[in-house]
Amino acid sequence: MAKTKSKSKSILTNTSLDFLRNYINTPSPVGFESGGQKLWLEYVKPYVDTHMTDPYGTAVGVINPTAPFKVVIEAHADEISWFVNYINDQGLIYLKRNGGVDHQVAPAKRVWIHGKKGPVKAVFGWPAIHTRMGNPDQKEPQPRVDNLCLDCGARTKKEVEALGIHIGSVVTYEEGFDELAYDYFIGRAFDNRVGGFMIAEVARLLKENKKKLPFGLYVVNAVQEEIGLRGAEMIARRIKPDLAIITDVTHDTSTPLISKIVEGDIQCGKGPSLAYAPAIHNKLLKVVQDVAAKKKIPVQTRTLSRSTGTDTDSFAYANDGCPSVLISIPLRYMHTTVEMLHKSDIEETIKLMYETLLVLTPKTNMSYF
Repeated sequence: MAKTKSKSKSILTNTSLDFLRNYINTPSPVGFESGGQKLWLEYVKPYVDTHMTDPYGTAVGVINPTAPFKVVIEAHADEISWFVNYINDQGLIYLKRNGGVDHQVAPAKRVWIHGKKGPVKAVFGWPAIHTRMGNPDQKEPQPRVDNLCLDCGARTKKEVEALGIHIGSVVTYEEGFDELAYDYFIGRAFDNRVGGFMIAEVARLLKENKKKLPFGLYVVNAVQEEIGLRGAEMIARRIKPDLAIITDVTHDTSTPLISKIVEGDIQCGKGPSLAYAPAIHNKLLKVVQDVAAKKKIPVQTRTLSRSTGTDTDSFAYANDGCPSVLISIPLRYMHTTVEMLHKSDIEETIKLMYETLLVLTPKTNMSYF
């Protein structure tokens, strides 16, 4: 693929890219997001008037906090992970999923076990191919949650516990941020800390460009999306927004083993994706589409069914209903340790949210009638 050339100077700074790298590399597993949330808050504080957190760790930067009309831009902060569930007498550690983590990705991966004494290195052990295929009468075993285990070097349960590892310790993969050719970034947890990065960049651009908004803007980095959109559900009830712009990742469907007939035609490097779905407010979507056309921001389109599977659903159906729209960024290899996206898509998604905020007002008509 040819390198995507930006039509204008990059809106991303060295400082913001350093933040992205650190943010991706900071573990923020479902239910234990505070490490990443603290980093995110420190980055966004200079660009907002005030900030808040809720009891479960959702972080919010607020611009114009006294304004009666409230607009949300939102992403989720949590990443899929594992829980320590059982430690056997030989010191091997068995797990449960925490979110939609993929067991087929796990064999031979390096991980961090987050215990009471700090992170402990471990690996997902997996038998050598010679032993797996040694008996022609037996089918080669496939990785499953119940046959995967971690080896941290301990050889007894007592040695494991001496490291501070306990039932309920959270496990995250070791892999972090890296760069590939042609402006591609890879790492674990771009789903959806890239969203948290992008909404923070929107706040930065508003501040640096001295833009005054005629409403209160709530920059929301929500927890616990991966286990049912729970953080968004809680914070939507707390803020009671009038409009919501949600950003998350969506599948790049140009890679093998993905059906475009089912998932649509979306590709990295071709701009953010806008979705049609019952939870997507048609008039707010039209505003975003008009902004994209006017500002020459490339967009792609896909359809979703009964739900979007994103925090859009929690905001759309919160309180008495909140007109909501979903702006997604294409991602390859979702829920793996090598999630891949394109730098130009990050920039275009930031621009689209930023420019949309500049045209919204409390008088923007969201009525269907």
